Amino acid sequence: MITAKSRAPNYQVFFTDGLHQGVADTTADKGGGNSGFRPHDLLEAALATCLNMWLSMFANNHGIPVAQVETRVSLDRSRSDEVIFNYSIDISGSLSGSEKQKLLSAAQACPVHKTLAKKLTLKAV
Repeated sequence: MITAKSRAPNYQVFFTDGLHQGVADTTADKGGGNSGFRPHDLLEAALATCLNMWLSMFANNHGIPVAQVETRVSLDRSRSDEVIFNYSIDISGSLSGSEKQKLLSAAQACPVHKTLAKKLTLKAV
């Protein structure tokens, strides 16, 4: 569970899971101080970091010699009825074509990828 608390100035928000912490804010043109990640940045980060960790774990578990995984995620909110998470994955190392394809296919099993692919319901408790 994440707890978020507002702080001065304006829209700065401190968030924590009780062990780790971060700061979110909005841009100056929206009245913020641009002192932290924007909320949509955090959505992008959730998918990018999960893809990265998942593929690194998959490679380790399958003996695939990966030197580095780089993931990039951007959120496209231009459509009123759909949100699109665009992502790209670069994997470096001495990989065969089939090893690279196996890793790219495994990306869809990333836990955050699977969560975002499901029907979403927001519920206040």
